[in-house]
Formats: sequence, structure tokens, C-alpha cells
Amino acid sequence: MTPSAEEPLAADGRGNSLISFVRGGESAPPLDASLRAVLVALWWSGRVLMVFDRYRQSWELPGGSIEENESPRQAAARELMEESGQQPDEGLRFIGYARLVLAPDRRTESLALYAGSCTVIHPFVPTQEIEKIRWWNLLEPLPGCVQPLDTYLAALTQ
Repeated sequence: MTPSAEEPLAADGRGNSLISFVRGGESAPPLDASLRAVLVALWWSGRVLMVFDRYRQSWELPGGSIEENESPRQAAARELMEESGQQPDEGLRFIGYARLVLAPDRRTESLALYAGSCTVIHPFVPTQEIEKIRWWNLLEPLPGCVQPLDTYLAALTQ
């Protein structure tokens, strides 16, 4: 699904926009925008894992940059563990590729979205980047700012 240039799928207050999302096709990443990041929607008991980023002061899906010589799938598993201490019961499922326009320079990038589920919650230890975690049903209010792009993408993984 791709909206017109005036209608992003989701936008935040910082000038970032989610402009398209394409399901499936993990082996065929987008060619028109660099693939630099991953996000993970980990589900437990009908709730998705959100992490509170100390720097951006917002609730987000776990994720981050793909390192050199790392596949997007490897980056997703690493970022999930680093940011939350959580692991899926089985491997992560590839959901699709999101295309974003990012502020302040309006550059276009893509990210890979993965999902998984867990039955065991592991202890969380705050890090320099992540202050706390929360399991969220996508409906109840979370205290503070919630990243709307991540909320939109999390809903696509249900």
C-alpha cells in the first residue's frame, strides 16, 4: 500500500513519515532506498513489547541499525536482545519492508520489519539507551510519547 505524497501511512512530530509498506519478499529488499535498519514486534499474551528510548524520550519497537556484514534478520535478533533482554520462542518472522522519509534532510530509507512471540518474559536490565520496557495492547494509553510510525507497524504484525 502506498499513499499519495501528501498522505503518509503514519507521521510523527519530528518530521519523519512512513510512506509505504510492502509485505513478504525478504529475499528482495527495496532497490530504491537503502536498507539500514530493522524493527521487531515481539508479542506476549496479546501485547507487543515497547522500549522507552532515553534519548528520544519515546516508546518504540525494539530495533536499530544493521551492522556491517550482518543480515537484517541477524540485526533484528541482536537489537531485540540488546534493547530488551527478550527472545522469541521460535525464530522471527519476516513481515515486510517499510519505506520512510526521515527528517531533517528528508532522506528516504527502508527498514525490515520482523515479528515473533514469546511465552517467557526475561528480566529487563536498563541500558544507556533503553530506560524501561512495557508490554502494550496498542489501545491503552502509555505514559509519555509513543512513536506513531512504530505503532502503525506493530499493528501490521498482529
